[in-house]
Amino acid sequence: MSTQTKKKQTSTLLEFVKDIQIIIQYWIRIFNIKLGWINNFDMLVFNYVMFSFFYLMINMYLLVVHYVIQANTFIMLDMFFQSSKLLKTLCGHTNWVNSIDYSTFDDCQFICSGSDDHTVRVWNLDVNKQIQIFSRHSNQVNCVKFSQYHCHNYHRNIVCSSSDDRTIRFWDIKNDRQLQIYNEHTSYVKCIEFSSFNCGQYLCSGSLDKKIRLWDIETSKSLHVFNGHTKGICCVDVSPLQSNVNNKSNSIGVIGGNGYTICSGSNDATIRIWDIETTKQLIILKGHECSLSSVKYGSNELVNTILSGSYDSSVRLWDIRSGQQIQVFNGHIDDVYDVEYSPFAVVNNIEFDNISNVICSGSFDNTIRFWDIRSNKKELHLIKGDSEGDNEGDDGILCLKFLQLKKSKSKYDSGCGINLCYGSCSGNVYIWG
Repeated sequence: MSTQTKKKQTSTLLEFVKDIQIIIQYWIRIFNIKLGWINNFDMLVFNYVMFSFFYLMINMYLLVVHYVIQANTFIMLDMFFQSSKLLKTLCGHTNWVNSIDYSTFDDCQFICSGSDDHTVRVWNLDVNKQIQIFSRHSNQVNCVKFSQYHCHNYHRNIVCSSSDDRTIRFWDIKNDRQLQIYNEHTSYVKCIEFSSFNCGQYLCSGSLDKKIRLWDIETSKSLHVFNGHTKGICCVDVSPLQSNVNNKSNSIGVIGGNGYTICSGSNDATIRIWDIETTKQLIILKGHECSLSSVKYGSNELVNTILSGSYDSSVRLWDIRSGQQIQVFNGHIDDVYDVEYSPFAVVNNIEFDNISNVICSGSFDNTIRFWDIRSNKKELHLIKGDSEGDNEGDDGILCLKFLQLKKSKSKYDSGCGINLCYGSCSGNVYIWG
């Protein structure tokens, strides 16, 4: 069904909503007329009929409005699929781009990237160029993240990176210098993630030394080491804000962080969930057949789920409460490197209330695939990565990030307000929309 057809259907539904509103207003006027010639019993019957009619019409009205909202959401997804194309290529890295992140600072939009070429690069999307390169890592850079803690507390634009040189480093973009270095891991540091509470004051890191460390950014101290995996850590994530979001005393002492957890994926093919406050291991999720490459917590309606990708070429969705696998998505023909919950949703045309988010995955098979979490059937959509190497297999998708770039300044308007950025084996960073 075309986007134009869906727009016409939505317009028809909106007209129907207006008609219902007119009918309800008309019956309200009729109901207010004094019907003195109707006896008391007939008046009771009349009131009952009118109540039933109003109840039916109001429910129809709410149902239609609900469907219109969902239809518009569905159109956004369809618009992205129909109009998405490669909009921009950010060139500079000379080897695999393992990680990307996006942030805004002083009303400017930035992307940072980390690569096997040992560098961290920063791009200003508003002026469409690379503005900074940090090259003090002595081995490949595995993960990069903008520090919201430095932004909110010190008004500084800082990037954090982890590397196979066993270090975690903080970089000051404006002053072009290394701000801080953590070097307590004893092997490759594969992943980092800032806390979703206390404005990102705490940093979680995972290493091939089998340890997960929790750091206090303010003091630069390692607060705790989580042990349990039998092989190296490849990916970590910190759970989103929970019911204690307004608890101002939610600091990490002995550890603190009440209500928040860490999930980690390892070369031992397991996902483990850790309680930040008690430091105890809560759950072990088993199902993948190879090393984990990516783990992500869901949010909103999917807050009790974890999404994972693995070198076994599969994408899996897990229920945290039961500790069970919900779905497995097969379709990739090579290692899955990254997974993301997308901002899109799809509508079941029969059950209006049955909305589910769309997930996506990037793989070494050089594809990005979109999946409906309600079904493990064939993917909803597939984007093929660019191939600029000497051989067709030189490229692969290594990392993903959904962006909502500012329309007023961005040259990358997708039409639906959503852009997809990814890093590849070619050394390039691509923006789709």
